[in-house]
Amino acid sequence: MPDKHLFEYAVLRVVPRVEREEFLNVGVIVYCRAQGFLQTQFEVPGARLRAFAGDQLDMQELTERLQAFERICRGRTEGGPIGQLPIAERFRWLTATRSTVVQTSPVHPGLCEDAAATLARLHAQLVQ
Repeated sequence: MPDKHLFEYAVLRVVPRVEREEFLNVGVIVYCRAQGFLQTQFEVPGARLRAFAGDQLDMQELTERLQAFERICRGRTEGGPIGQLPIAERFRWLTATRSTVVQTSPVHPGLCEDAAATLARLHAQLVQ
């Protein structure tokens, strides 16, 4: 039987008006220390977001903010100073509480054999 590894994940949320605390889930970020894994997957559901937020959101700016999560996860110079941090610190920074249009849920733990497959499964569950 394959080894199970502890992983942590958080849901990526779009919060068009922070003061209302309403959000729409758009992706997930997964971290598994044992597998050296930190990745995110997201989808910008334009029609749903427009129905949810009206004209309050700039879809291009939102996509750029979500792409910044990808760059930081990759951990290269393109991720800026945060992208240069060790993998655990990058995950903690990405999942820190913030009052912006893109937020994360609380962090949830689990066990997995393959973090990449777990990311794909969680993402598929979110975008249904």
